[in-house]
Amino acid sequence: MSTTPLFTTPSPSAPPPATTKHLLPPPDKLARLITNSKSTKQLLKLHAALYRHNLHQHPILNFHLLRSYSSLNRLHYSITLFNQTSNPNIFLYTAIIHSLAQHNLHQQALLYYSQLLADSLQPNAFTFSSILKSCPLKPGKSLHSQTIKFGFDENLYVRTCLVDVYARGGDILSAKKLFDTMPEKNLKDVVCWNVMIDGYTQQAFPNEALVLFRRMLKAKVRPNEVTALAVLSACGQIGALESGRWIHSYIENVGVKVNAQVGTALIDMYSKCGSLEDACLVFGRLNDKDVVAWNSMIVGYAMHGFTIDAFRLFNEMVRIGLKPTDITFIGILSACAHAGLVDEGWRFFNSMKDEHAIEPKVEHYGCMVNLLGRSGQLEEAYKLVKNMKIEPDSVLWGTLLGACRLHGNIYLGEKIAEYLVSQNLANSGTYILLSNIYAAKGNWDGVAKVRTLMKESGVQKEPGSSSIEINNKVHEFLAGDLRHPKSKEIYMMLDEINGWLKAEGYAPKTDIVLHDIEEEQKEQSLEVHSEKLAIAFGLVSTQPGTTVKIVKNLRVCLDCHAVTKLISKITGRKFLMRDRNRFHHFVNGSCSCGDYW
Repeated sequence: MSTTPLFTTPSPSAPPPATTKHLLPPPDKLARLITNSKSTKQLLKLHAALYRHNLHQHPILNFHLLRSYSSLNRLHYSITLFNQTSNPNIFLYTAIIHSLAQHNLHQQALLYYSQLLADSLQPNAFTFSSILKSCPLKPGKSLHSQTIKFGFDENLYVRTCLVDVYARGGDILSAKKLFDTMPEKNLKDVVCWNVMIDGYTQQAFPNEALVLFRRMLKAKVRPNEVTALAVLSACGQIGALESGRWIHSYIENVGVKVNAQVGTALIDMYSKCGSLEDACLVFGRLNDKDVVAWNSMIVGYAMHGFTIDAFRLFNEMVRIGLKPTDITFIGILSACAHAGLVDEGWRFFNSMKDEHAIEPKVEHYGCMVNLLGRSGQLEEAYKLVKNMKIEPDSVLWGTLLGACRLHGNIYLGEKIAEYLVSQNLANSGTYILLSNIYAAKGNWDGVAKVRTLMKESGVQKEPGSSSIEINNKVHEFLAGDLRHPKSKEIYMMLDEINGWLKAEGYAPKTDIVLHDIEEEQKEQSLEVHSEKLAIAFGLVSTQPGTTVKIVKNLRVCLDCHAVTKLISKITGRKFLMRDRNRFHHFVNGSCSCGDYW
C-alpha cells in the first residue's frame, strides 16, 4: 500500500544482503529481542538487520517493531515503518491505530481506520478497543455503530471503551445505559466498573459514583487503585467525610497500596471534607511524597484559611529541593486571598517568573484579582486584567464582577457585564451579580432590566443548596425545602433556633435580601435558607458535642454566616461549613475566616 508518511523521518539504512556468516535468530526469538529492547538505538540495529536479511516485510516482526518504537516515544518511526510495509494486515493496522490513539492523535488514527476499511480488511475487537481509547464523543458515536455492524458491541473490552467514550464526552445517560445493559455472559471486570464510576465523578455526579461503588462491592468485584482515586474524588465533591473514612479503611484492608497517587487523593478528600487533621496525618505518613502531594496539602491549608501553615509548607518544600509548579502557586495565592495579604500576594506572584521560571496562567491572575478585589483595590484589579499578556476568560471577569458587587461599584460592574454579554461570555453568574449590584443600591429598574435579559437569553439562576452527611448518607436542602422525611422536626428546630437568636438580640440582615418586598417577608425568606435547614437537621440528628459539617454549593450568605456564629456560641458546638470559596470553622461565636470571605 502506498501512503504518504505523516512525519518526514529517515528510514533505517539498508546495507547489502547478508552472507551466511551473519545468520539471524529465528523469528520468534527476534520478536522477543525487539519487544525487550530498551533503547531506540538497539531497535534501529535490529531493524537494519531485518533489512540485510530481507525480513523487513515480515508481518509479525514489523508488528513488534512498530509497537516497540511507539513505546519508546518514537512514533515517527512507527508511522514510517507502517507506510513502507506492503499489504499490511489487520494486526499491523491495529498496532498503528493503537499507537496513534495512545499519543492522542485521534484524527490520524481515524484516517488509518478508514484506510483499513478501504483495503477490505475487517476490524476486530482489539481494533475497536484501540481506536475508542481517548476518542472524542462525536467520532465515538460513529464507531459505536461500526461495532454493531461488525458484531463487537457486546464484547466486554469494546463495551467498556464505549462506556468510557460516552462518559468522558458528557453523555452520562448513554454511558449508564451501555453499562447497565451489558450482557450477563460478560461479567463486568474492575476496569468496566472503574470507567463508569470515574465517569460519574468526572461529570459531577458524585452520589451516583458512590452508589455504583457499593453495587460493585456487592457484586464481589475487588477494587483497585483506580477505583480508590475515583471514589475518593466523589467523596471530596460532596464533603462525605464518613464515607471517605470508610473507603480509606476499606482500601487499606483489601490491600490497595497507599502510594503517592492514592495518598494525594486521600489528602485532597480529607481537606475537602473538612478534616484537615486527617489530611495532615496522611501527608505525614506518606513515603516518597512528590510535588503533587505537597501541592495538595498546601491547597488544603489554603482552603481552610490556614495561611501561615501554607507558607510554612511552601518554604519547606523549596528547602528540600522540590521545584514548585503552577498548582503550588495557585494554592499559595489562594491562601493570600483568603487572608487579604496583598503585599505577600504580589511577592509570590512576581516570584513565579523571576525566581521559578513559571509563566503566570489565567488562574494565577484570577487569584490576584480576587485578592485585590476583596481588599477593595478594584481599579488595581481592573488594571491587572487589562494589562494581562494572556486573554482573560469569563471566570476571571466574573471574579472582578463579584468584587464590584461586594463593594457596590455599579459603574465598573456595568462595564464588565456589558463586555461579557457583547462577547457571548455571560453566564447566569454574570446576570445575578449585576442584578445584585443594582438591588443593593435600590435600583429596581436595573434589576428588572437584567431579569428581562436573563429571560430572553434563556439563562436560569443556579439554585443554592446545602448538604450534610449523616450516617453515611448525604442529605441535600434547597431554600424553603419541605421534601425531607424529617421536615417537621427540622422546622421545629428552626423555631427553637429563632428563639435563641431573639434572646441574643440578633437582628436579621434583611438588607441582603435583594428583592423589592416587605421587611417581614425578607425575614421569613432568610429563616429558611438552605444553610439553616441543614444546620437544623444536623442538630436534631447528631449527638451534643459533635461537629456539624455543612457543604454549600454557593457562597455562604452574610446572614447565615452571622447566625451560624451565634449558634456555635449558644450550643457550644463546632460548625464546619464549606462554601464555593473556602472553609469556615465556627467555634464559640467566631469564624476562622475573620469575617473576610
